[in-house]
Amino acid sequence: MQSRLFASGFRASFLAAAVAATVLVPLWVLIWGFGWSLGTSWPPTMWHAHEMLFGFIAAAIAGFLLTAVPSWTGSRGFGGPPVMIVSGIWVAARVLIATSAHWPALLVAIVDVGFLVAVGALVAPALLRSKNRNTPLLLVLALLATCNGVTHWAIAHFDADMARHAILTGINVSLLLVTVIGGRIIPAFTANALRSAAASGQSGPAPAGLLTLPFMTPAAILSVVAVVFTDIFWPGSHLAAIAAGVAAVINAVRMLQWRSLATWRQPIVWILHLAYLWLPVGLALKCLAFFSGPAISAFWLHSLTIGVLATMIMAVMTRASLGHTGRALVVDPVIALGYGLLLMAALVRVFGLSVPGLPYPFVIVISASCWTAAFALFLAIYAPILWSPRADGKPG
Repeated sequence: MQSRLFASGFRASFLAAAVAATVLVPLWVLIWGFGWSLGTSWPPTMWHAHEMLFGFIAAAIAGFLLTAVPSWTGSRGFGGPPVMIVSGIWVAARVLIATSAHWPALLVAIVDVGFLVAVGALVAPALLRSKNRNTPLLLVLALLATCNGVTHWAIAHFDADMARHAILTGINVSLLLVTVIGGRIIPAFTANALRSAAASGQSGPAPAGLLTLPFMTPAAILSVVAVVFTDIFWPGSHLAAIAAGVAAVINAVRMLQWRSLATWRQPIVWILHLAYLWLPVGLALKCLAFFSGPAISAFWLHSLTIGVLATMIMAVMTRASLGHTGRALVVDPVIALGYGLLLMAALVRVFGLSVPGLPYPFVIVISASCWTAAFALFLAIYAPILWSPRADGKPG
């Protein structure tokens, strides 16, 4: 089992991301609601935000890149000692941060930032040699590593505002990654699914491809780049609000090309659409909040973190884990339930206080329970897949 777990880049990283998601959120509820404490010197809220981004989300990004880069470049896949080392760095970073009161801050920072640096060092040679169009994603890793380093520096110097700013930038960079990669895989997977459904008689004739306006992809990416820059230099300003509003409109229009409603029979496809839908929703709420809008917009950040990032991560992990272990691209009904629970976690966390009589602690507990159940179901179905041989007997 041990050697199989490190046979491919996605196996250990996806398992780590799922375990982190399942553990970190209920642990945060115990810290927030019941006064539990870890051996960390970090403020609890900062620990929670950092670990969700640079623990959970970063592990999922690493798994995706370590799997996708060999496919993009035609190079040999990652496995064995390099994956074991990267995974070990990730585990060490989580332990050091949880017990940071007992370690030098510089040591904790070096190990934690070193995870993303190590991932970049693995994928960079293949991307640079092949001059692949995805090579700019190395900049995404560099930006995430920089945001992580700034967060460590700010916490060590008791600068909460800078730490929050760095984490928000890291979230925005992650959303930029979703805009780029999601904008490629969602229409491609949707077109394939619709063609398969038409061939099997499940639906009417499906087109060879979806309608895609050529200018929409660069417009969507540039709009999110504008969100990144305005949040860096003019956070919370009306300019940042306008950037978010424009990006919301552009990405909503982009989605209209993808025939989302036609995917309702296939959970492994519609979950991608619903994850991306949260992007214009969250950006619109952010725009309203920055203009001192209605109370319903107050939790816009969780619409982007739970709604977009976590849901897209689960969607990609469930699909990639099947495809790269030689299994059919059909999710277990239990996983479809997990999708629903995760979407419910986002809805409750973002809009729960709009329900009359629902106290804030209940909102937190209900949302956290749905989240935890969703990722626990993922582990129940996918942990055996991730540590087992491929179903088709091929290596990897």
